[in-house]
Amino acid sequence: MRTTLQITGMTCASCSARVEKAVGRIDGVTFCAVNLATERLTADFDPQKTTLEEIKARIEKTGYGWLEIQKEAPEKTETKTLRKKLLLAAAFTVPLLYLAMGHMLPFGWTLPLPEALHPEHHPLRFALAQLALTLPVLAAGARFYLVGFRALWQRSPNMDSLIAVGTSAAMLYSLYETTRIARGNAAHLYYETAAVIITLILLGKMLEARSKGRTGEAIQKLMGLSPKTAIVLKDGRETEIPVDMVAVGDILLSKPGGKIPVDGVVTDGAAAVDESMLTGESLPIDKKPGDRVYAATINQNGVLCLRAEKVGEDTALAQIIKLVEEAQGGKAPIARLADRVAGVFVPVVFCIAVLVAAAWFIARRDLPYSLTIFISVLVIACPCALGLATPTAIMVGTGKGAEKGILIKGGEALETAHIIDTVVLDKTGTVTEGKPEVTAVEGDVLQLAASLERLSEHPIAGAVTRHYVGETLEVKNFRSVAGEGVEGDVGGRHIKIGRGVEVFIDGAYAGKITVRDKPKPTSREAVETLRKMGVDVVMITGDNRAAAEEAAREVGITRVLSEVFPRDKACEIQRLQAEGRKVAMVGDGINDAPALAQADLGVAIGTGTDVAMESAQIVLMRGDLRDVPTAIRLSKATIRNIRQNLFWAFCYNALGIPVAAGLLTLFGGPMLSPIIAAAAMSLSSVSVLLNALRLKRFH
Repeated sequence: MRTTLQITGMTCASCSARVEKAVGRIDGVTFCAVNLATERLTADFDPQKTTLEEIKARIEKTGYGWLEIQKEAPEKTETKTLRKKLLLAAAFTVPLLYLAMGHMLPFGWTLPLPEALHPEHHPLRFALAQLALTLPVLAAGARFYLVGFRALWQRSPNMDSLIAVGTSAAMLYSLYETTRIARGNAAHLYYETAAVIITLILLGKMLEARSKGRTGEAIQKLMGLSPKTAIVLKDGRETEIPVDMVAVGDILLSKPGGKIPVDGVVTDGAAAVDESMLTGESLPIDKKPGDRVYAATINQNGVLCLRAEKVGEDTALAQIIKLVEEAQGGKAPIARLADRVAGVFVPVVFCIAVLVAAAWFIARRDLPYSLTIFISVLVIACPCALGLATPTAIMVGTGKGAEKGILIKGGEALETAHIIDTVVLDKTGTVTEGKPEVTAVEGDVLQLAASLERLSEHPIAGAVTRHYVGETLEVKNFRSVAGEGVEGDVGGRHIKIGRGVEVFIDGAYAGKITVRDKPKPTSREAVETLRKMGVDVVMITGDNRAAAEEAAREVGITRVLSEVFPRDKACEIQRLQAEGRKVAMVGDGINDAPALAQADLGVAIGTGTDVAMESAQIVLMRGDLRDVPTAIRLSKATIRNIRQNLFWAFCYNALGIPVAAGLLTLFGGPMLSPIIAAAAMSLSSVSVLLNALRLKRFH
């Protein structure tokens, strides 16, 4: 059983790693993944061994909250809350900075201060005024302290723990120094350091929330497409009802300019329907009685009556939303390194901060200096960028794919696609139209063949029955063998039709029907594009060699695997993999499902069967082979973006911690201010998100 929950209270990769580890240890939980960017936990568990309530309780025990998944974007609420807190903090931090730093500007500049608060004439008032301005800022950032100290108490420190300890150290030291001022001693105050750090972190978190909202725009657009009402026809009357009340079997009316309310079949009328929101195909599709229509597609110019077949969570749109949500909530293998590092990063940083501060104090006997080093190391090392590096890029990448009609079922599929060097294409319905036509008939076999083939669902059978316009004969003992043909008793004779549409009567060859399936207009372009990308293209089919090679020649494929039984397609994929190839299989039929599962990457044509789409990791909704190279290019762009993010996140921490620890001062350089450290930390997280958003420009 699978469950997905919204996790509240997470701020960094240490948080997500902690929740993931805690839930993953529950007996009965077989899989657990926590995505920091979407703030979602996905877990598979055995209901016989554990319960959803136990998982929720473990999350709470770990120090975090949970929510049921909501349709509204949580980023909007989070951004509003953070904006309010930021404005409150900034309203008190700006005058605090003026008061604390106004008399210490560079180049000898100073800002006038009220005489009653002058640091030399009234030092205690000066200190107490700073304290009064700092307290509201700490209140705005109270969550950092509540979550941070609780995580520290539970021996699982996170980003909030670093901020809480760093700013608390500054506050406690400042309070101590304020008591010394009251006794007439000179002192160093760090009130503005604590306030500015909190304000800058809130600014960074607000920008993060806003950017994360943009990474999830694709899913929000899909959700926004859902129609709200439907017109039901009953007893000749039109009644408008909420779409949630539509039941399977209801007859609905769709008017020009309106959205199709549910998935169904046209029973009357004709219209051109814009299905671009599902398939990415810009041209409208003509619909007539018997054709399928889908929820949220747009009726452009006609009146349609349709019978509801799939409603609510069963519609194609709902399934696509679910698929994209699961993909965005998953993790790519490349993320595992970052997860492992984040899991131990914060405790290591605490140790480094304490050791470095102690070393400087021993060397200089200067507590304010050592405290500054301690705070700077804690603040600059927050692993937010590390945790956001991978999931944000995956969110944008999968969302961009959905916009183009390319549904990617997870981070693993997205990562695998970039290493594909061989693409195996099924012929019928993938390279070709899947609508074969009879071009020649040898022998008096057409009536017998049409009588038998009308009971088969194979595309070639459909071509034979469409070609024959006369009366068919009664068939008994019909039998179909996948990949081998059909047979049965027709008019007292045993008829067998094999591959290549060869007809045998009572075991003797009687004639042949030649069938041709035209290649799709875009297949040749897709093959050429793949070759230019350095990808080998192979065609696989159960058809005879002559028909297969003719189709391959038309689209520019040189390697053909023909007369392959459905059960052997997976074996052919294995042989290619044994040659050291990374193989993607592209197919659309039930008989392609084993091969799709065997391949390193299974790609299903969205116009094909449900079984094929369930077996595949990527679904091409348009049924256009040109989307295969597009999917590979999107994968390469996303993985490149992830690597850039991880590189900068690692480099930031690798360089930032030594600088904060005072390395530059050993060579006569400046000491890093805690305020600059906080700004740098926030900037690193935002820069990772902005880099991920560059994928939105992919075309």
